[in-house]
Amino acid sequence: MRSILITAGISGTLLLAGCNSSDNDSPETEQDDRFTLQLLHLADVDGGGTAAMFNVDEFSALVDHFRSEMPDNTVVASSGDNYIPGPIFQASQDTRMDAVVGAAGEGRGETQIQNRMGIQVSAVGNHDLDTGPSGFAGIISADGNYPGALYPYISANVDFTADPDTASLVEDGGQEASDIPGRIAPSAVITVDGERIGFVGAVTPTLPQITSTGTLEVLPSDYTRDDAGLETLAASLQPEIDALLDDGINKIVLLSHMQVLDIERGLATRLEGVDIIVGGGSNTLLADANDTLRDGDSAQGDYPEIFTSPADEPVLLVNTDADYKYLGRLLVDFDDQGRVITDSIDPATSGAYAAIDAVVDPLMTAPIAGVVEVADVIREILGELDGSAFGITEVFLDGRREFVRSRETNLGNLSADANLWYGQVMVGTDNPPVISVKNGGGIRAPIGQIVSPAGSTSADDVQLLPPESNEFGKPQGGISQLDIQTAFAFNNGLALVNMTAAELHDLVEEMIKGNFTHTGGLRVEFDPEANARSDGDENLGLGTDGKRVLKLEVLVDPDAADEADRWDLVVENGTLVGEPSRSFRVIALDFLASCAEVTDGSANCGSGWPFNGLTDPRYVELADPDLAENDPGLTDFSNTGGEQDAFSEYLKVFHPDAANAYNVPVDVNERLIPVNP
Repeated sequence: MRSILITAGISGTLLLAGCNSSDNDSPETEQDDRFTLQLLHLADVDGGGTAAMFNVDEFSALVDHFRSEMPDNTVVASSGDNYIPGPIFQASQDTRMDAVVGAAGEGRGETQIQNRMGIQVSAVGNHDLDTGPSGFAGIISADGNYPGALYPYISANVDFTADPDTASLVEDGGQEASDIPGRIAPSAVITVDGERIGFVGAVTPTLPQITSTGTLEVLPSDYTRDDAGLETLAASLQPEIDALLDDGINKIVLLSHMQVLDIERGLATRLEGVDIIVGGGSNTLLADANDTLRDGDSAQGDYPEIFTSPADEPVLLVNTDADYKYLGRLLVDFDDQGRVITDSIDPATSGAYAAIDAVVDPLMTAPIAGVVEVADVIREILGELDGSAFGITEVFLDGRREFVRSRETNLGNLSADANLWYGQVMVGTDNPPVISVKNGGGIRAPIGQIVSPAGSTSADDVQLLPPESNEFGKPQGGISQLDIQTAFAFNNGLALVNMTAAELHDLVEEMIKGNFTHTGGLRVEFDPEANARSDGDENLGLGTDGKRVLKLEVLVDPDAADEADRWDLVVENGTLVGEPSRSFRVIALDFLASCAEVTDGSANCGSGWPFNGLTDPRYVELADPDLAENDPGLTDFSNTGGEQDAFSEYLKVFHPDAANAYNVPVDVNERLIPVNP
């Protein structure tokens, strides 16, 4: 019965994708003419918090077991985001890492784990570039005793020759991956049991808006999230695929890091010559009905999803969840023309394998010793960071990706308030900020426990609890250095900028359009169904075309006795009120606002926020020496002027102990309020 259900699921996918089963209606391929590939795949193992380091041992055991079963027919590949700035990334700077990576340095621990895991090729993910092209080059390149990445990174729609930090690492596509470790190419080839398998890399065209790209050129430059955009994206990738086909390679895998699985679904029906697409960046769990999932998890689609290419050939799409939670295993046959034989996919062997004891133990396998050796050192360092507290919370602080990017959360509000207070302390009475804004994507993890009762498979049973005490000395509800570094892994700098009322109105229209925003000093009511602001990071001021903001108020004097004196009404009934040119000082992440310093509009604003073209920005960063001397100095583990320092200092002042614990509930809704007029 289980096999029947799986078959039905695949048929449904085919119908929804506009496919037919013509590949299985063709004359049967002789068994001797078939080629079998075992593709073991992963993505987004960048360690949201520290979870990756507590999943990686079992994950490596799965890799080792399945590879040992088919050593001649296996490829291990990543779809990108192999590391991210955060506690694990930073732990690799500790000199204790010298013994396991050769020479300590940011991101080197994760890379060495992947070396020892046996990854053979990887797409470039957005987080792989979070420290810019220079940081990326330093992590993947050999450096003295540090071997660098023992596999190449590939991307066909990024010109890495356009930035001096990566130009010297670029290789031509179509080379054997084992010949170009630590290098960058549009594609690579891995020979498996005498068969050449082509791998092409692809990354989201929105790369310049979500990470640090330096002078890299990303194609298509005019990408839009619609059918036309998918066509131009496919057109930017097709030439590299064609080059492999022209070289006689008829089995091609696209390692794609598009952030949204629907984009990979769109590419599956637009690219010719691609047999398998491995998604990345979306954390989407595709699984069979008979796969054992982690408590609280549920499949978001079949494994694999099956589509039809423009050449009427089957295309398989696979994806797994992040942080070494699942190993994707695709066991598939190809015919003598290099076409996927969909009937060869057995749900009993292909699917998502959870890196948990219930899955690993029956296989009678053990973790890869070299992986455990590196992970043990990282875990020791991380343990030391989690042994004390800067503040106490009575509640779970919600930094979960799906919530901070879609609605107001208590952690979003708390951190925005911390940034606002910190900026006011640093500036003093000289034009202090009254508004704090930050993007939801800057919050990388929650602070607290997500507990699923044993045996439960319902999300309704999940408990959200404050942080737990530990043997290192952390008290119940304690917010540790590790918690702070994990939640604010980017440790963005903070900056001040002046905005007129009209410019603020346009900014808020952008803030409620896409990825959700977290604020301090603002109270907004908006209609999420009204016309959204147009794209572009140029501030439109009085010309804003957004129609979603119904009411906008700024808290200008929190100590005023009269409510009317506390708030400045900027927008009412969707219309700007008062003097449009009156000015407000705003504190924002420098990632978002640094473009305001470049008055000719040549700099891109982070996430496309409209800080370009402000009338009188007066941009200044809190790390400026003239301001940095006013740092409260209550904590010192992080750089002055950044979010981690702001948050830890704020906790020390306002929530230092159980008597003053933070207690705003998870489902807060008081600052950016959606309404339906």
